[in-house]
Amino acid sequence: MSMRFDLTDLRLFVHVAEAGSITHGAARANMTLASASERIRAMEDALNAPLLERNRRGVRVTSAGTVLLHHAWLVSQQLERMRGDLDNFGKGMKGHIRLLSNVGAMEFLPVPLAAFLSDHPNINIDLEHHGSGEILRAIAAGRGDIGIVGDAVDPGTELVTFPFAEIRLALVMPLRHPLSRHRKVTFHETLEHEFIGYAAGSPMQDLLNYHAFRAGRRLKLRIRLSGSDLMCQMVEKGIGLAILPETAARRSQQSMSIRVVPFTDTWTRRPLTICVRSFGALPTHAQRLVEFLKLNAEVAPAIPEKSRLAPLIRR
Repeated sequence: MSMRFDLTDLRLFVHVAEAGSITHGAARANMTLASASERIRAMEDALNAPLLERNRRGVRVTSAGTVLLHHAWLVSQQLERMRGDLDNFGKGMKGHIRLLSNVGAMEFLPVPLAAFLSDHPNINIDLEHHGSGEILRAIAAGRGDIGIVGDAVDPGTELVTFPFAEIRLALVMPLRHPLSRHRKVTFHETLEHEFIGYAAGSPMQDLLNYHAFRAGRRLKLRIRLSGSDLMCQMVEKGIGLAILPETAARRSQQSMSIRVVPFTDTWTRRPLTICVRSFGALPTHAQRLVEFLKLNAEVAPAIPEKSRLAPLIRR
């Protein structure tokens, strides 16, 4: 069997597999649909096995395609490592890092990533948002360089992990709510009241439901939403309470008539973890980013007290 796959073939296949579509994968690879289809057919002919299962909704990788995808990622990572090692020899060469983050970590990334990119003009970062479980599977399979996950998922022994930051959950309520006079609250105290919940399938909502169940109660959800800003708007209108990362809640507090109160429960402090498949096997520029994130690992700064007390400006 003669397999003559070039780098363009491998990159195209990765794009198609990730997009679940030959059309979208071809666009990501800056290739025409006809050219992309021909390349994939040639790869399947060379292997004498189908790589993709076609259907009306797109494509899915077959067993053979899964094996090829794994090795294509390894080749891509090795190329990125080479680029990182050669970074000092040519400013025109770009390093590429694929960073996968869960929703909670997004609050902590803008400042360190901006500083890192400013210091490393020859490095590009693709930041993607996924659930923690999906991130762990992707990193273990070599489909990403660096992941940032919550503690709800055990990374397992095959991944190397480092502490990154800590999410602190807080209660968000209207200014004149009965609980608004408290400086801190327990989760149990809130269970008599109605809530603005997260969208179905949200890991955060699953966490809140679990702790309500442990308390022998059930959360009274008036509406489910995606996005902290929308949730705070509903709180401001008196629809219900919300439980959000304190940093996101404080940000909304600057422009809305809401009160933000921290919880005393220990489980409301949620650590975030950096995970990689193998630190030594990472491209040099990806290693630099891991080290930079570790050095800058901290709880995101709270909104200064002065701005918390500033007059509220309605939208």
